[in-house]
Amino acid sequence: MKTIRADEIHAREMAEDPEYRAAYEALEEEFALITEMIKARARSQLSQAEIASRMGTTESAISRLESGRTKPSTRTLERYAQATGHKLRIHFEPISKDGT
Repeated sequence: MKTIRADEIHAREMAEDPEYRAAYEALEEEFALITEMIKARARSQLSQAEIASRMGTTESAISRLESGRTKPSTRTLERYAQATGHKLRIHFEPISKDGT
């Protein structure tokens, strides 16, 4: 049995299924935030439990943040950034005329 990688499935669905692509693009900003949080933790070489300890919260709370199940406040993002040794930077990007 051949194993198919998740990124291969994603690429195929993005190319072939307009509904999948639209749903993914609608969540793109959330995925980007989650990805950046996980990258920051990886760069800091800390576990979710260690981040939780530094933030004064629980490991399950960090898990929820990194899974996208909860939308963090700016204050929570600041605390997460500090716990991982990073600086939080938020910026606005103009929407192009074609809506992207």
